[in-house]
Amino acid sequence: MSNISLFLKEVLSLLAIVEPLGAIPIFLSLTSGMSERKQKVVARRAALAGFLILLSALVFGKWLLQIFGISLPSIRVGGGLLFIVMGLQLILSDHHDKITESEKEEAESIRDIAVVPLALPILAGPGAMGAVILLADKGQPLYQIPKVGIIIGIVMFISWVCFRLARPIGSKLGVTGLNILNRIAGLIVLAIGVEFILAGVHQIWSSF
Repeated sequence: MSNISLFLKEVLSLLAIVEPLGAIPIFLSLTSGMSERKQKVVARRAALAGFLILLSALVFGKWLLQIFGISLPSIRVGGGLLFIVMGLQLILSDHHDKITESEKEEAESIRDIAVVPLALPILAGPGAMGAVILLADKGQPLYQIPKVGIIIGIVMFISWVCFRLARPIGSKLGVTGLNILNRIAGLIVLAIGVEFILAGVHQIWSSF
């Protein structure tokens, strides 16, 4: 596989896990009382906060795992199981929410919803953080970490565009269109989960 193909695969993998299109209904619900200008400000701040959160996971994630004595093969297996659950939720549910109703009500009382819950946990949830840590371990750190940083930037830019155009996208696609996209993303996330589990099991087996 060429470097460009591998790069595009990693971008699409993280994009499928973050899944900004699936977050559009939540964004519209939380910003329903805002002007279009205010919605754009929230969209920009959410994408920026999501970028900084995932960048922190990229830089400090492996170090934190070492502190707690967690191996990367274990994270691959655990992350793979998490991705499988996420993928099945996307495929089987008619409406995909990354936050519960109680969290939504709490979010409405928070002054800056761009950070919580839009950036964390919607854009930069545990699945996205785990994926970033695992992507960073696929090559030499001096090359891979900047590359994954660029991937995070691309995904968060796409997330910003989705949030900024949430109204027209939501009206054009409708509930049915968004559900179809959710199912496609779910299938991709499910496949990523299987791939991570197989890689993790292979690494654990090889260590014996």
